[in-house]
Amino acid sequence: MSVASAPTERVPGLIPALAGVGLRFPHHQAVIERKPPVAWFEVHTENYMGGGAPLRYLEAIRRDYPLSLHGVGLSLGRVDGLDADHLDRIARLAARIEPGLVSEHLSWSISDGDYLGDLLPLPLTEEALDVVCDNVDRFQQALGRQILVENPSSYLRYRHSTITESEFLVVVARRTGCGTLCDVNNIFVSAENHGWDAVAYLEALPPAEVKELHLAGHTVKQLSDGAVLRIDDHGSAVEPAVWTLFRQAVLRFGARPTMIEWDSNIPPLDVLVEQADQASAILLQPHESRADADAA
Repeated sequence: MSVASAPTERVPGLIPALAGVGLRFPHHQAVIERKPPVAWFEVHTENYMGGGAPLRYLEAIRRDYPLSLHGVGLSLGRVDGLDADHLDRIARLAARIEPGLVSEHLSWSISDGDYLGDLLPLPLTEEALDVVCDNVDRFQQALGRQILVENPSSYLRYRHSTITESEFLVVVARRTGCGTLCDVNNIFVSAENHGWDAVAYLEALPPAEVKELHLAGHTVKQLSDGAVLRIDDHGSAVEPAVWTLFRQAVLRFGARPTMIEWDSNIPPLDVLVEQADQASAILLQPHESRADADAA
């Protein structure tokens, strides 16, 4: 029996502290027909804002599973403010789907009205912090609810950054009341690329502010100068070292809704369910997390 099919209290719309799967177009029909034993699904918000067949599939799946909306295009780091039309479309989709969680990335992806097609890292400065907090406030006001902000993967650092990435996330959460989506794979990728201490990054995040975890695969590239670059491409299974870091995250934060991301070279749905079962087994292991100890 799949871990996700173990008896749990079902509350409509509530995302359980088990592992779900990133729902992608190739699996729409299979989910509707087979109703696989998955605790919940997360979708990229922008894929469903246009209505049509994708939204009809999503509404059908929503009748059987809790859903989360995960945005990739709002650009929380843009200095000229959020796009009003984009924000309104997200709000209307959220009102229609009633997701258990809504999230976006700590990144920027729009310049002079042009969408750059990537989630670019921010300079971690006081000025950028003010911009992100203003945009998160506006996003939450438009939705009338808390959102989660996800840590990015990164391949470069700005020389004039004055704040660590973990500290930046903490301050954003405290100033705006948003939560944190802790992407464990992104932490591992960035830590390996820049020489950070991944466990220290986890330790810097207050457990009460972490509401969701992400897991994914990544690619290792050997560069011409002999250096190694890890690229967060979501195109493979979760690596053993990332599973190890995930166990550290669960010890730090306690069991949290966890999502398996797989966006390229998408495998059969059963492969994703197996990855989710592996994550849920870790989440269900008896342990006293730091979050539990703090609450005692």
